[in-house]
Amino acid sequence: MEKYIEGNKAAWEEAFDNRDESWGADITERIGKEDYPFFYEEMKDVLKKIDTEGAVIGHFCCNNGRELLSLVKNGKAAKGIGFDIAENQVAFANEKAKELGLPCEFVAANIYDIDDSYKEQMDLVIITIGALCWFNDLDRFFAVLAKCMKPGARIVIHEQHPCTNMLATAGDEPFDPEHAKECHYSYFEHEWTGNGGMYYITKKCYESKTFTDYSHSMSEIISGMCDNGLVITGLKEYDYDISGGFEELDHTGYPLSMIIEGKKL
Repeated sequence: MEKYIEGNKAAWEEAFDNRDESWGADITERIGKEDYPFFYEEMKDVLKKIDTEGAVIGHFCCNNGRELLSLVKNGKAAKGIGFDIAENQVAFANEKAKELGLPCEFVAANIYDIDDSYKEQMDLVIITIGALCWFNDLDRFFAVLAKCMKPGARIVIHEQHPCTNMLATAGDEPFDPEHAKECHYSYFEHEWTGNGGMYYITKKCYESKTFTDYSHSMSEIISGMCDNGLVITGLKEYDYDISGGFEELDHTGYPLSMIIEGKKL
């Protein structure tokens, strides 16, 4: 396992061990009562147009499993398979699947190392916010996803827009709330390291183990898909934030999020 991935595994498991008691507490209730909970409306609209009844759905970097559980239940899928690096989050997700009585399997794995036992199993793959940045090589990442997809399978990615990688966020040295759209970083290449923890899970600031992530351009994402036999069938861009880092720029005309759809040849 690459050193940066090993470090991220330790940092994510630390964050989950120190999670706020509210984190994940609403999964069972919301999935039981709501229509496609944990997805934004635009993502719901895309997923509802895909026939997932009886399908096998894969979710890579599935976190605590809530999106996959939601989609399997509401989309009447036959099975969901979720992968995440953090063993404690995977254990939590499997507990929720059992509690909800849903046919989901969550696997602790480095995405790069997923073997041929999942080859051509999936009818649909989803990627949700905050996944792509944890991989320095998107060509290698999409090669694994494509391997797991059946011919003709669909992929839907709902992610932070690459243009946000040029912006500073609160806590960054160059951040100026009066000039939040000012670009400070390279669009094309940047490696980020930090020890500021994962506030959205813990609801507190703490000196964490080191997280390492990478910014990727739109061309890296699109090329990574196309070079591995994933044809782009749709691209929509939005001026609202889904990362929690740029909410002050919502609806100001700056590209903040996107949905990419694709299909395996």
